[in-house]
Amino acid sequence: MIAQAALRAWPIDACDSLPLALWSAQEIAEITGGAASHAFQASGVEMDSRDVRPGDLFVALKGEAMDGHQFIAKAFANGAVAALVDRPVDFPHVLVEDTTAALHALAHAARDRAEAVRIGVTGSVGKTGVKEAIFAALDRGSRGAAHRSVRSYNNHVGVPLSLARMPARSRFGVFEMGMNHAGEIDVLTQHVRPHVAVITTIAPAHIENLGSIEAIADAKGEIFGGLIEGGTAVIPADIDQRDRLVAIAHARGAKVVTFGSSADADVRLLDAIPSADGGSLVTADLGDARLCYTVAEPGEHWIANSLAVIAAVRAAGGDLGATGLALAEMGGLKGRGARHRIAASGGRALLIDESYNANPASMRATLRQLGQTPATRRIAVLGAMKELGDFAAGFHAQLIEPLAEAHTDHAILVGEEMLALSRELGKAAAISLGKGPSFAHCHTPAEAIAALEEFGINAGDAILVKGSNSVGLGALVSHFAGRDD
Repeated sequence: MIAQAALRAWPIDACDSLPLALWSAQEIAEITGGAASHAFQASGVEMDSRDVRPGDLFVALKGEAMDGHQFIAKAFANGAVAALVDRPVDFPHVLVEDTTAALHALAHAARDRAEAVRIGVTGSVGKTGVKEAIFAALDRGSRGAAHRSVRSYNNHVGVPLSLARMPARSRFGVFEMGMNHAGEIDVLTQHVRPHVAVITTIAPAHIENLGSIEAIADAKGEIFGGLIEGGTAVIPADIDQRDRLVAIAHARGAKVVTFGSSADADVRLLDAIPSADGGSLVTADLGDARLCYTVAEPGEHWIANSLAVIAAVRAAGGDLGATGLALAEMGGLKGRGARHRIAASGGRALLIDESYNANPASMRATLRQLGQTPATRRIAVLGAMKELGDFAAGFHAQLIEPLAEAHTDHAILVGEEMLALSRELGKAAAISLGKGPSFAHCHTPAEAIAALEEFGINAGDAILVKGSNSVGLGALVSHFAGRDD
């Protein structure tokens, strides 16, 4: 009887009336203006038939080169319960005029039905890691009621898809936004309509398309245009474009919170002490409080990232205690800092996987991290940095300085653009009578694998693998890490 009384007295939450399923056939039809062939309930939304899981709604999108309708049978073989289509098919479906427009409608409906606080994240460097850290903090603090965009689903398809996947019961949603050209983030932020918009930093990524660092800042600043009324813009305090971004945010009516080492930063770094495991013990001043926490991820750039995370979580009304715990437990992401202990002659070596992306700022940051990593030898496998246009040769040649500062023993350079750095290393070797790092230039990941095999990996080596994703250095990581991780 006591147990029954306790159950009757159990507090009813507003979310209890919300559906457990992500979408029903009726909801999808009403939202998209389509017609459902069958009754069903979907637990997920997917656009790639290869990634479909049991219970998913498969969205048959049409692109310039591919038509998702060609893969409907495969999607159902993988467990799809229904498809969103623009023509009748012999499977459960919702028939609409335009599947892209229908996906956008689902995204906006998911956004509007949930009472989630939405956080948008962009920046030239670090946006995926910061997005993941904000999610980890909010998910921990809300006991699993946070949602995020997975992988790097940050473009004109990935952002609506990530929104459409957000459960009605979510308390927080964290969405990454990327761009190659001006105007792209403006469209994405209108989908998300964030309560908090974060810019991690500004660096010469995509400068080939935008022409100047100021234009890059303006393009990233488009994220503030989607902020809801009274929303918060989180801006790095230590960059030259700070005032430019603050002005853009204020013009949109946003509250501004800055983070960094600057004396007037709202979330200000007071101290950072290296920890034994490669991370940092950080003390930050939040104006009305001080916070001391551990950052598991190594590197100075993660100290700055952590300040952005603290600022965003606080602005979103999240739990700062849970944030500190999440930052202390964060592991490196695949292609973005994951660390592997690999087999080597005489024992084990460390392989740092930064193979997913590269630009001049992130190259310098990760090379600095390599230099701070205890090792008997330091080896850098560097792939070309893409989308630098006419600036490419200069930016690649300038990597000679951070390579030297990292006390690199050997460099393997991959891609045509890396010829500029190869030439600089050759000149330096001639001038210093060979005292600089030894190096090899390769055209493909396969050649780089062979070059690293030939150089040899010894116990105690630290190997950094860094390059733009299109170079394909993930294959090198898989080759060596897959042997005996």
